[in-house]
Order: sequence, then C-alpha cells, then structure tokens
Amino acid sequence: MNKIHAAITAVNGYVPDYVLTNHELETIVDTNDEWITSRTGIKERRILKGEGLATSDLAVPAVEGLLKKRGITADEIELIIFCTTTPDMPFPATANVLADKIGAKNAWGYDLQAACSGFIFGLATGAQFIESGKHTKVLVVGGDKMSSIINYQDRATCIIFGDGCGAVLLEPNTEGYGVIDSVLKSDGSGRAFLHQKAGGSLKPATHETIDANEHFAYQEGQAVFKFAVTNMADVAAEVMERNELNSDDIAWLVPHQANKRIIDATANRTGVSADKVIINIERYGNTTNGTIPLCLWEWESKFKKGDNLILAAFGGGFTWGSIYLKWAY
Repeated sequence: MNKIHAAITAVNGYVPDYVLTNHELETIVDTNDEWITSRTGIKERRILKGEGLATSDLAVPAVEGLLKKRGITADEIELIIFCTTTPDMPFPATANVLADKIGAKNAWGYDLQAACSGFIFGLATGAQFIESGKHTKVLVVGGDKMSSIINYQDRATCIIFGDGCGAVLLEPNTEGYGVIDSVLKSDGSGRAFLHQKAGGSLKPATHETIDANEHFAYQEGQAVFKFAVTNMADVAAEVMERNELNSDDIAWLVPHQANKRIIDATANRTGVSADKVIINIERYGNTTNGTIPLCLWEWESKFKKGDNLILAAFGGGFTWGSIYLKWAY
C-alpha cells in the first residue's frame, strides 16, 4: 500500500476592505513612509473595522470560499485546527466558534497558539491526522485580528501588523503529493523579547495593566530580528538538506511575511532566486498566522501539480519551523 500523505486540495483567503497605509500612519504616530518601507518592506496593511467583529469573522469568508472551490459542504469537515494569536475569547476555542458559524456540525476542533509559526505547526499537526487514517478532511486555518492587540502609539509595532486569514483543506493522497517533511523548533527563553505582558494567568487584567498598555503586543525589534534572520533561514535550509533538495529543485519559497530583510536572508540561505520567492508583505504587512496561507491563496494559480514548496516561519516565543510539501493539483 502506498504511503498516505496529507495533501492540500483547496486554499482560500480573506483580508478586510479597510487599507491602512504608511501615509495614514504618519498622521497617527511619529514615522514616515520611507522609514517603514526601507526597514520592513511594508506599504500598507488591512484592518478589520466594525463593532463586534473578531478573528472568526475573518475566517468565515475564507473558509466558505474554500468549501465552494472544493465543492464540499461544511458538514463534511471532520477537524478544524485554528492557528491564531488573537482568539475571539480566551475560551471557547475560536475553532469551535468558526464551526458553529459555518455549520460544520460534524467537526471537532481546537486552537493552536505558536505566534507567527502557528500555521506551520498547525499544518504539520493536521497532516498527522490524515497520515494516520483518522480523518480524511482536515481544515487548517491561520488568521489574526492583530489590530486588536496593537498600540497605535507604539511605532515599533503598529507599522508591522495587519489583519487577515487564510485556510487550507487537507485530504489523503497516495501519489506522493502533500506534506513530505517538517522541522519544527521552539525556545521559550525568547519570550522576553516578543510577548503580550498582561491578560494571561501570570498577569490578569487590572486597571493598572490597562493603564500601563500591557495588553498590547510588545517587541524588542533588534533582538527578534537577529534571532529570526538566522533561524528562519537555517530551518528552511535544514528541511531542504534533509530531503536532498537544492535550490533548482524548489519551485517556490513561501516565507512568513514579517520583514522583507528576513525574507531576503531566507532566500539567500537556501539559494532560491528572487523570482521564486512569494512576497505580499508590502500590501498586507504581518498578519501573523495568516501570512503563509494568504501567500498560498494569492499564488495558487501559478502552482503546478508536483511543484516543490518550502514553507518557513518564525514567531514569538520563540517558535520557528519549515515544511516541505509537494503541490497536489
């Protein structure tokens, strides 16, 4: 019997309509377009506006579009893994909220939190349920409403992040297509440099934590950049070396969209030429768990069956990882 791989059989994404440009940010905080662009590669990002809207509301159109493209109904989904750093609520899981909103009555699910590496971790996890034969339709969603935890008076973070969501459907494949290998890593000592100070059990919400702006994302940019620029590149190279792949074998490098310089370093480390590196950071910024599935969604029409893709990410915590997959359609 041929080995079962977990193949991506459909992908879809969604970004909000509202565009927050660098020029608009100039009116909010002490920054400018040239400074932002030269350091990050970002020109604009999308923001979810409106009362009562949460991360699950980004996921609903992404997933409904995916189901329509695949020609299946929500009640055929067996498992939902929702990779997010900004859940609708501490509990219940946003995966369960999404299942209710789309009518996935036969699905169980949970949230996976690994910061910007979440989608990579979720894809590797979802693949195990397919490979084991336990499930035949697994939905992996990566999405964040980062604007909900960003202080727009902090120019170190507000220029970077945006809102967005992408989703993929995993199904069994016995032709050798799908998730082939993954390398996943974490180092909890990195929590000092990128975290949200309050809102968890360590520091529950109080008037003091709110007044001190401790419910927003906190980042020490230089420390995070130094670690990310090395480790995201190294882990992408590691998964290639482990599978005896060279740059000529790779059709597309799909890097997490955190910073253009980190993306360039990863491409250089793997030897993948610029024309094979997927980049949309200039339009969406860093959507955290949404970046890689949004890239897959936007480039879907350019992929060919059998294409070798390398996915790589780095996130707060620290977390980082890479996946080698063969495109299935």
